[in-house]
Amino acid sequence: MSAESTPDPAIPGPGQSRPTGPGHRGKGRRRRPRTGRRKALLVAAWSAAGIVVLGGTGAGVLYFKLNGNLTSVDIDAALGADRPEKADNGSENILVLGSDTRSGGNKKLGGGTDDGTARSDTAMIVHVYKGHKKASVVSIPRDTLIDRPDCTDTDGNEHPAAEGVMFNSAYSTGGAACAVKTVESVSGLRMDHYLEVDFSGFQNLIDDLGGVRVTTTEDIKDPDSHLDLPAGTHRLDGEQALGLVRTRHGVGDGSDLGRIQLQQAFVKALVHQVKDIGLLGNPKKLYDIADTATKTVTTDSDLGSVNSLMSFATGLKGIGPDKMHMVTMPVVYDPADANRVLVEKDKAQQVWTALKNDRPIPESATKGTATGEAKGVVNAGE
Repeated sequence: MSAESTPDPAIPGPGQSRPTGPGHRGKGRRRRPRTGRRKALLVAAWSAAGIVVLGGTGAGVLYFKLNGNLTSVDIDAALGADRPEKADNGSENILVLGSDTRSGGNKKLGGGTDDGTARSDTAMIVHVYKGHKKASVVSIPRDTLIDRPDCTDTDGNEHPAAEGVMFNSAYSTGGAACAVKTVESVSGLRMDHYLEVDFSGFQNLIDDLGGVRVTTTEDIKDPDSHLDLPAGTHRLDGEQALGLVRTRHGVGDGSDLGRIQLQQAFVKALVHQVKDIGLLGNPKKLYDIADTATKTVTTDSDLGSVNSLMSFATGLKGIGPDKMHMVTMPVVYDPADANRVLVEKDKAQQVWTALKNDRPIPESATKGTATGEAKGVVNAGE
């Protein structure tokens, strides 16, 4: 399939026809990018952002019907008491993950077999500042080599610590609880909440929203992600959005870090789209989005009911794309393997210290690192 687009507004919308068509450190040259489902996930979790912002659109009127859709996990029970202290400054930290289960809709979308495993190539720490009017978002690259702490999963199984493993191995080893504990170990920050969204849910939510509008300042063509976008403004449906967020050598330097920058630009377009959609006048669309969102998301037990999730979401409704500061955790390429990155500890500590004290992330923390605006895509909704 070639996700070909024409300038907005003459682009087919959802429902209309459209073109078809954890490892350890290693040595060697950078591998060719992997194709398929895993390449899309660094932004799939931002379907959860759609749920968060929907709290301000009136979706809560219908959510009481949808409580049975929600899945939750008891992270606190699995993690126990050996955790960073909760902040006392009114801020909150939310870990947003994108999961890659190999069953159901994800199998159809990404290929492969249903082997009962799940992976997470997405990790974003969302720090909501006191007053809930602005947020900082820190993406953690999946290929970052870290020392993973010992952890216990939500089924009570214990997993020993491991040194020099990829960050995204934490989730595949011990699920959500191990991922949270690893993030808390790396950052020193307490995660107050946890949100997870699966691969197929991302596509479905984009379609239910009526697509997301983006502008490309140059052509983006990547056969691996089945993406072919000429420069200009496009309204992407769910399938096209997946192609956009998984492209890595269609823009920038062809690295996974460049793709994170592209995805961060898309996130802002997504948040803008949700806030601008005007759902109150369309009850059917409102219900469809609420139904998709509650089926898609997995939360910590504190958010595991519609009432709790809606209360949480309503508290964040004032955070628009202009109030979101998005960065990538400071890293450098591993000299022994260009497919892996290492934490740039001094600069990363500046990020964590700022968030712990509920302060803006200083420019010095990210200068010269993999952050900033994505090449080739801007937010067209402003």
